[in-house]
Amino acid sequence: MTIETSTIVSATEANQNFSRVTRIAEKSGQAVIFKNNRPKYLLIDLDASPVIDLTDDERIDIVAARVMAKYKPAFEELAK
Repeated sequence: MTIETSTIVSATEANQNFSRVTRIAEKSGQAVIFKNNRPKYLLIDLDASPVIDLTDDERIDIVAARVMAKYKPAFEELAK
C-alpha cells in the first residue's frame, strides 16, 4: 500500500482534531493514522472507496480464507 504523505496524521492529532482527519479522508479518499511512528489505522471515505464494494460471494471468500489459514492445523488433524 502506498501512503501519500499528505494523508498521514498522528494518533494524537486524530484524537484532538478528528474533523481535520475526516476532511483529509474526504479530499483524498483516505487518511492514515500513525501510532508510534507506524501506520496503524486507515480512515476511508466509503462513498469514494472501492474497498467496500465487494459482492457477498467475495466477502465469503475472504472470510473462508481467513478461517482456513487460522485453523489449518485443526482441519488437517480432522481430515486424518
